[in-house]
Amino acid sequence: MTLFRLAIKSTFNRKGAVLLTLFAIAISVMVLLTIERIRHEAKVSFSNTLSGTDLIVGAKTGDIQLLLASVFRLGYTNNGVSWQSYSDIQSKKGVAWTIPLSLGDSHKGFAVLGTTLDYFAHYRYGNKQLLSFAHGHPFTTPHEVVLGAEVAAKMHYQLGDPIILSHGLGKTSFHHHDDHPMTVVGILAATGTPVDKTLHVPLAAIEQIHDQIHTTHDHDEDDDNDLVGHPKQISAFLMGFDSPLYTLQVRRNINQYKAEPLLAIMPTVTLRELWEMLGMVEKLLLLFSIALVFISLLGMLTTMLATLQQRRRELAILRSVGARPSHIIALLMGEALLITTLGCLAGVGLFYLALHAGYAVLQAQFGIGISLSVLNHYELQILAAIIGAGTLIGLIPALRAYFYSLADGMSIKV
Repeated sequence: MTLFRLAIKSTFNRKGAVLLTLFAIAISVMVLLTIERIRHEAKVSFSNTLSGTDLIVGAKTGDIQLLLASVFRLGYTNNGVSWQSYSDIQSKKGVAWTIPLSLGDSHKGFAVLGTTLDYFAHYRYGNKQLLSFAHGHPFTTPHEVVLGAEVAAKMHYQLGDPIILSHGLGKTSFHHHDDHPMTVVGILAATGTPVDKTLHVPLAAIEQIHDQIHTTHDHDEDDDNDLVGHPKQISAFLMGFDSPLYTLQVRRNINQYKAEPLLAIMPTVTLRELWEMLGMVEKLLLLFSIALVFISLLGMLTTMLATLQQRRRELAILRSVGARPSHIIALLMGEALLITTLGCLAGVGLFYLALHAGYAVLQAQFGIGISLSVLNHYELQILAAIIGAGTLIGLIPALRAYFYSLADGMSIKV
């Protein structure tokens, strides 16, 4: 206990250099914990981009390609699914609901999705959360559009604003559907998913702007209330079942569908595969943060070695009053332990300040819901490893001090 008090007094006697070392360790610990927490929560949020959906069905293509096109609005599907096949599969036993998806149009870089009212009733994200409206209501005619939160915010759209859709994806389009203007009737609450970057219109609107209405179909007063129309095909559709027992059976049947080549994927499994493909980014971030901690600990070592020569008289005095070489080693390692522990505690404080400051931004912009909970078991293990490494690093100046004390002995007079 006497040595520990002596280590505290000796440490604070060099408060200038110690504070700089503490700051470096605190920053590195904050970065490591923040990256680790964001990495974990990002993985959870990524997996929860789509929840409560048992199958995604589209034309025969790759699993990840179908997932990216239908959920993340990235890339294209090779072909569509005929409306006849969709209607047939929709009527199968055990199917609780389906959501047709028609993609291929855009508005100033944002994807346009044609769907039905089932989209707002059954689409779930996160922990099976339903979509909610920040303003307005779902579309009720083929001339109305519901905006994702990011579309409305970036384009400064409000209810009642007119919108012209464009053919094709991307920010540059050479064909605009000027003859079919849409009116904003709803703005969805932010979800942190691709829904925020999407404009939602009725399937009938997609049909009308592409002139897909059958020539035998008469235009009557009911057309404005028909949100489905008579589409020839859709890009993909989502499925939910009454029981999980139906999922594998229906998936197998769809993958062997004879009318046309189709692919049914389980989104949870494919999302996991996609995340594993991004595992290299995870490892690079982790290595970066570990390197930062290592550099800060090397800084502590450099500081202790730099001041050691100045402390030879102090160590000789301790030897003269009966301190053994083992006491000298314990003293220097105690100082390293104290500095590392205080740096970790300061880093934890900065970590929670950073989470609190960036919580809203991460949720709104990236869909990462950061938890402000206490440190979990893994994070505590990280801190213990840092403290242990800092204490072991303190062994280097401690051993040098030990040899100094042996060489000096009682040669330095008090």
